[in-house]
Amino acid sequence: MDFIAIGDTTVDEFIKLKEAEIHCDRHNEECTISMKWGDKIPYEFSELVPGVGNAANAAVAAARLGLSSGFVSNVGRDRFGEEILATFTKEGVDTRYIAVNDDLPTNHHYVLMFNAERTILIKHQAYPYSIPEGFVPPKWIYLSSTGENAETFHDDLVVWLLAHPETKLAFQPGTFQMEMGKERLAKLYAATEFFACNKEEAERILGLGETDVKTLLREMHGLGPATVLITDGPNGAYVSDGTELLTVPMYPDIKAPIDRTGAGDAMTSTVVIALALGVPLREALAWGPINSMSVVQEIGAQKGLLSREKLEDYLAHAPANYVVTPF
Repeated sequence: MDFIAIGDTTVDEFIKLKEAEIHCDRHNEECTISMKWGDKIPYEFSELVPGVGNAANAAVAAARLGLSSGFVSNVGRDRFGEEILATFTKEGVDTRYIAVNDDLPTNHHYVLMFNAERTILIKHQAYPYSIPEGFVPPKWIYLSSTGENAETFHDDLVVWLLAHPETKLAFQPGTFQMEMGKERLAKLYAATEFFACNKEEAERILGLGETDVKTLLREMHGLGPATVLITDGPNGAYVSDGTELLTVPMYPDIKAPIDRTGAGDAMTSTVVIALALGVPLREALAWGPINSMSVVQEIGAQKGLLSREKLEDYLAHAPANYVVTPF
């Protein structure tokens, strides 16, 4: 298999709010959303989206872009678990490594939408994490968000990777993996071929305050990853393979964004997928923002994920200023 993602999956229940207030600090960086306490709050609609999550989104993106794709995860033996398995099967994602748990329910998150932004209420079930029996080494593993009790699983994965050098690791850390700290995950970082996060996450992982991107790339390389990708919202994305430093702007929105859920997953996973398809790093970096742009045009993290044909069509008709450049 070309690409196997590892991480939690969930059912996202989107709730589009009608009435709320947004309050931001004077730099417009830290914002909060507020609603009337103890009141009945009207909403426009709700929508259930099964089979999502950082790693799950990457698995679906890989399948749509033409890789043979699989997923290592957990669900409960319930209706939502059945819907998730059906979703992956429909997308062409191999489900043989998804464990069905009798004593734990399927993850269920709630996404409060207001304008084009969202706040997600999350709960990761305490699933048992392990490398599946009979796990066949893929060309790439894409590791992302897991629950709090997966700590020792990361140690097991490092041992497995050292025994299978034919498999490359891409690592996009989730909340709990960042909380584990770079020291605890030092061996995992050292075994990582491709690392990806946003600028604020890089500063958090490295224990730094506001820091320029070039320094962050250099410091992340110091942890071990061969290639480092850092995204910076409207400022675009930056990548370093230890030899060259490249940057790409955002791909312009074809219309106003509807929902930004999954935009980061689409960006980072698409670059890895392109590399797995044999695309050179410079061109792979140009793929990422296109899939990210498409995802925000739909509700949920996967509906807008593109086929390779459609993505390359956007690339062929990109604006003149959409170019990857050294920095």
